[in-house]
Amino acid sequence: VQLVESGGGLVEPGGSLRLSCAASGFTFSTYYMSWVRQAPGKEREEVASISTDGIPTYGDSVKGRFTVTISKDNATNTVYLQMNSLKPEDTAVYYCSLGIGVAGIRGQGTQVTVS
Repeated sequence: VQLVESGGGLVEPGGSLRLSCAASGFTFSTYYMSWVRQAPGKEREEVASISTDGIPTYGDSVKGRFTVTISKDNATNTVYLQMNSLKPEDTAVYYCSLGIGVAGIRGQGTQVTVS
């Protein structure tokens, strides 16, 4: 299993980022995929997950903001996280994760800094 995240960076409050995760080594279309994040000194938390059928679920930290969208492309084995209207509290390392929850196999992460 290999998960490689990209797309993080430094963005001003109110800005947008689109994270990507290239997956390989397993049958991508048959697994739920998630994005989790971990800020310094805080526990890891799930941001969003997407089912095999493409149905998204969002974590409590972003639910209701309508500014986060998870999607996937089974043709390219890629999962995306579009984040708009970013806030400083969204600063964290974002990980692509196999399955749901915070304990799944993760990539190396991509740093998102909102400042």
